[in-house]
Amino acid sequence: MIVENLKNVQNRIHAVDAKNKVTLIAVSKTKPASDLQQAIDVGQRHFGENYLQEALEKIDILKGQNLIWHFIGPIQSNKTKQIAENFSWVHSVDRLKIAKRLNDQRPTQLDKLHMLLQVNIDNEPTKSGVLESEIDDIVAHFQNFQNISLRGFMCIPNPDNSANSFAKMAQIMKKHPNLDTLSMGMSSDLELAIENGATFVRIGSDIFGKRV
Repeated sequence: MIVENLKNVQNRIHAVDAKNKVTLIAVSKTKPASDLQQAIDVGQRHFGENYLQEALEKIDILKGQNLIWHFIGPIQSNKTKQIAENFSWVHSVDRLKIAKRLNDQRPTQLDKLHMLLQVNIDNEPTKSGVLESEIDDIVAHFQNFQNISLRGFMCIPNPDNSANSFAKMAQIMKKHPNLDTLSMGMSSDLELAIENGATFVRIGSDIFGKRV
């Protein structure tokens, strides 16, 4: 079922007239390593995890398979060291303090940690992320970091307003032509996200089934 689901999602992605190359991140939180292995066996390489301890167990079980791990959940200060040591991408940076800790704790023998700034595009009080008005000031600080690379932005829009939110994210990207990555779009709205320039889509339930 996972293999069939994955193929269906890939077909949905390919059916959209994309402005950019689109990479599928299989969001695998709460799912066992055996489920991920089914996707790996048919070529899936990018996996997104929200919970650090659960992710570390899977990273260990599945090591040696050339996988690319994305941390996409909220980041507490006491988790930054292990995130910096074990992931290639972090999507959920929402303040400079976290960026600095990840930079300082990234092992120098590893490639730079790719980083996305999470934007609270709808100004929702219940969601993490920087406000649109704060972006320019925060982006300017990233030139001071040696071990991380700011690549772009991530957002989790209000589902009732996703079309407008994705359009606003597209405008933000235009203001930062040196950045190249936009992480947005989930199972219910990936086509709309891609039409607005998403380069990463984060798909969980449509691949692995509903979380229990």
